[in-house]
Formats: sequence, C-alpha cells, structure tokens
Amino acid sequence: MSQSGTSWGQARARQIASMRLTCEILGHILRNVSAEDARALRDGPDGWSIIEIVCHLRDFDEIFQSRARMMLELDHPQLPAYDHEALAIERQYQADSLDDAYNALKGSRARFAAFFEALTPAEWARGGVHPERDSFSMTDALMQVSAHDLDHLEQITRVMAQA
Repeated sequence: MSQSGTSWGQARARQIASMRLTCEILGHILRNVSAEDARALRDGPDGWSIIEIVCHLRDFDEIFQSRARMMLELDHPQLPAYDHEALAIERQYQADSLDDAYNALKGSRARFAAFFEALTPAEWARGGVHPERDSFSMTDALMQVSAHDLDHLEQITRVMAQA
C-alpha cells in the first residue's frame, strides 16, 4: 500500500491541504485591509499590527521549512530557536508592504507544501529536538504550520473586529 493509502498518509495529505487553505484564507481576509489599517490596527496598545503579523507568518514559514530540512539532512538535530520579537524589529516589519509580505508567504507556502508532498516514508520518520517542544517529528513540523496559521488568523480577525 502506498504512503498516501495509509491512515498516516491520509492524515498528512489533509494537513498539507490545510496548510494551503489557511494561507488562502489569510489572502481573503487581507483583501479588506488597507495599507494604512495594516499598520495602524494593533493587537492591543503594545501588540503587533496586521502587517507585523503577516511578516511574522512569512518569516516563520521559512524558519519552519529550514528546521524541516535540517531534520532531513542531519541525525536528530537540535533545531535553532528564533526570537520573533527581535526579528520584527530587525527586519522592520512595520515598514514592509502588506502585498509583498503576503505574496512572499504564498510562494514560501507552495514550496513548503511541495516539500512535504515529496517526502518518502523514511523521510517522514526523521526528527529533531525543537527548542520549545523537545522531541519533534516531521509530522509535528507539518502540523505546526496550520496551528501557527490559525493562531494568527484568529489574531488578525480579532484585531479587525475590534477596530
């Protein structure tokens, strides 16, 4: 039986579809956000703006991919930690373009979904040590993407609803 025919294969295929869908949902939400609102609407007085959240999603999509590739290339690697607050300042998220940030995320997401779709059963068995979660499997890496997206989709829609 092929990997896609197994229950794990089916669950992984649904998760890959979900990671594509959450990115599409974000695009639908952002259609109603002006560049001005993307910078002005914040998650509380000291919270992130919508553009900062989208830039965070873009950058962490690449970070998540980098960690997954490390797990393929190295034996049970210690995955690097990243300071998301420092990245927001260092990369000047607030000054970024909403369209550019979202388009970069869409490109990254397409590559990441293709990465997961191409994994062999042996590659799915690879793992590493996550800086916050200890033992971390390739399936964990896949599931993390949609869960992370959902957290921030909720954040953006809550910020918009409070405006």
